Amino acid sequence: MRFLLSRRWVLFALAVVGLAYACVLLGQWQFHRLHDREQLNEWARMNLASDPAPVHDVMSVSSPLPQRREWMRVRAVGHYDEPATVTVRYQTRNGASGVDVVTPLVTADGTAVLVDRGWVPTGNTGAAPDHLPTPPPGQVDVVGWARVDATGDSTQVDNHSTRAIASTAIGPSLGYSVYAGFVDAQTESPAPTHTVVRPEKPDLGNGPHLFYGIQWWFFGALALFGFGYLAWDEWRKRGSDESDEAVTVP
Repeated sequence: MRFLLSRRWVLFALAVVGLAYACVLLGQWQFHRLHDREQLNEWARMNLASDPAPVHDVMSVSSPLPQRREWMRVRAVGHYDEPATVTVRYQTRNGASGVDVVTPLVTADGTAVLVDRGWVPTGNTGAAPDHLPTPPPGQVDVVGWARVDATGDSTQVDNHSTRAIASTAIGPSLGYSVYAGFVDAQTESPAPTHTVVRPEKPDLGNGPHLFYGIQWWFFGALALFGFGYLAWDEWRKRGSDESDEAVTVP
């Protein structure tokens, strides 16, 4: 087995060990993601079953909504600022294209909360329809689920349109304070004249993280096994060649 000490085999072994170690780390990363997903799902289940709390008890103007509070049911009373409505592009329901309609609800103390009132179809254009469903007039009692702001470039607002909802992107253009995060409307009282499809509840599945983690660890074990097999095959061939040479020596 001296051939294993050759430069070629040493470099090969180091590469295989590095690959196996990377697979172990990637597997652990997937298991950590699984743990995080399970924790978020546990919080979501508890929050979805909770009674509605005043919006100011759950959401804040000065700090982002904590993940542990996402999907808590909240109640906000105020009037809609319809001209400030923003549409969220590229939203689909059962394969149909549409947009979500987000309108600030200004509460009695002048602070607003962004309310995703629901989805409306647009055909295959992805653009906002010419006439959006109007919100209920006057004082409106909204019950819904608190949501964490989206992040990244998709939150940029252009001509009252965006690809993801973020109070940090929509709020600065408004003339009043806005709660961090937004609310997916469950009910509005009085009910709107034009119906919208209410936002969907979260998917509480754990996703593919467990399978991916096991898969990465399998790849790491396969790399080590493959190295062992190739080393054994090389040793066998060298032994066979030496035996052949011994037979042919007069």
